[in-house]
Amino acid sequence: MLKTLGIAALSALTLSTGAALAAGAEGHVHDVDFSFEGPFGKFDQNQLQRGLKVYTEVCAACHGLQYVPIRTLADEGGPGFSPDQVRAYAQNFEIFDPEIDDYRATKPADRFPGSNLENAPDLSLMAKARAGFHGPYGTGMAQLFKGMGGPEYIVSLLTGYTGETKEEAGVILYENTAFPGGWIAMAPPLEDGLVEFDDGHDNSVHHMSEDVAAFLMWTAEPKMMARKQAGLTGVILLIVLSVLLYLTNKRLWAPIKKKVKKES
Repeated sequence: MLKTLGIAALSALTLSTGAALAAGAEGHVHDVDFSFEGPFGKFDQNQLQRGLKVYTEVCAACHGLQYVPIRTLADEGGPGFSPDQVRAYAQNFEIFDPEIDDYRATKPADRFPGSNLENAPDLSLMAKARAGFHGPYGTGMAQLFKGMGGPEYIVSLLTGYTGETKEEAGVILYENTAFPGGWIAMAPPLEDGLVEFDDGHDNSVHHMSEDVAAFLMWTAEPKMMARKQAGLTGVILLIVLSVLLYLTNKRLWAPIKKKVKKES
C-alpha cells in the first residue's frame, strides 16, 4: 500500500515538473552565497548600506517600500545608520500629508513612499513573497537544501537580461532568463558603474544586484537576526533541560533498579 502511494506521488511530481518545464513557466534561478543564510548567518551592514543606495538611486524611481518605517534604518541588525543619518536620509522623499493637504518631506517616523507606478510592485515583501517558489520547478527543494529563495530570485532577475526585445500589443518586452515565461515589461534597471559606492566596492551589475537583494531581504525580514538568536537560545535551553531530565530520571530510578537487581 505504502509502496503504491509512493510510486503514485512520485509519478505525479514527475508529470507536474515535466509539464512546467515544457511550458517554460519557471525561469532559471541560480544560487547566491549570502552572509545571512544559515542558522548562524547575519546581515552584512556594509552590503545593506550599498543596497539601500542602489534602491534609492535606481529602484525608488518606480518601486516603493510602503511597509518599512524609515526609522528602522537605525535598528540593530540593519544598515546601522545613526539617528542623524536617518533624519538626513528621510529628506530624500516626500509624502502627502492629509493634515496640511500637501506634500512634505518625510520624517524618520514615516514609512518609505509607495510605488510611483500602478504596475510597479512594492518591494517591501518581494524577497519574502518569492522565497517559496523556486526550484526545482516550484517544489522548494533548492530553498530547503541550498537556502535559495527570494534574494536569489531578485539577483537572477536583475542579471538575467539577454539583450533581446520584442513588441506585443504596443508594449516592449525584454527577454529575461529568470522571469517566468521568459519576457518581462521592465527594462534592465542596472548597468555597470551606474551607482558609485563610498567604500569603493565593485559596482558591476552582478554585485549591485546582490547588494540590493540583500537590502530587500532585510526589509522583508528586519528581525531575522533576533529570531535566529531566540531560536538558538531555545535550542540550548532544550538541550540543557533534556540533560537535567535524563539525570533526574536516572537518580530517581537508581534505588529501584538496584533493589530489583538484588531480588533477582
